[in-house]
Amino acid sequence: MDSDCAPDTPFGYDAFRRECMSHTVLEMLASKWVYLVVGALKPGRRRYGELQRKVEGITPKMLTQTLRILERDGLVRREIFPVIPPRVEYELTDLGRNLADLLNQIRVWAERHAPEIRDSRAQSLAAEGEPAELRT
Repeated sequence: MDSDCAPDTPFGYDAFRRECMSHTVLEMLASKWVYLVVGALKPGRRRYGELQRKVEGITPKMLTQTLRILERDGLVRREIFPVIPPRVEYELTDLGRNLADLLNQIRVWAERHAPEIRDSRAQSLAAEGEPAELRT
């Protein structure tokens, strides 16, 4: 599961191959929580509680798991300050900031086109005979 997964491609990886490392990277990136936590860290360092308030709907367990995944993959750096109680801050690494720039473009696209997608969904549901309250 290394660069031998697609030696004839420019980077030696092929995300369309299930066993390829780039495929697992895409799986990680497909998590909405990864996307939102990276976006929340884009402006700079944050403490755990700040992240939890910023990323609405994320459970403490999911935030902890997401931060561990991002740290494991080299996208987030965690710093523990030796005070009582211990203070922990998270920030993006250079690799994480590079990803955040790309994800920001996707966020802007989603916000710009949300009305079109909402209208398309409503039309599709109306055509299927769905009740109006389900058309959001």
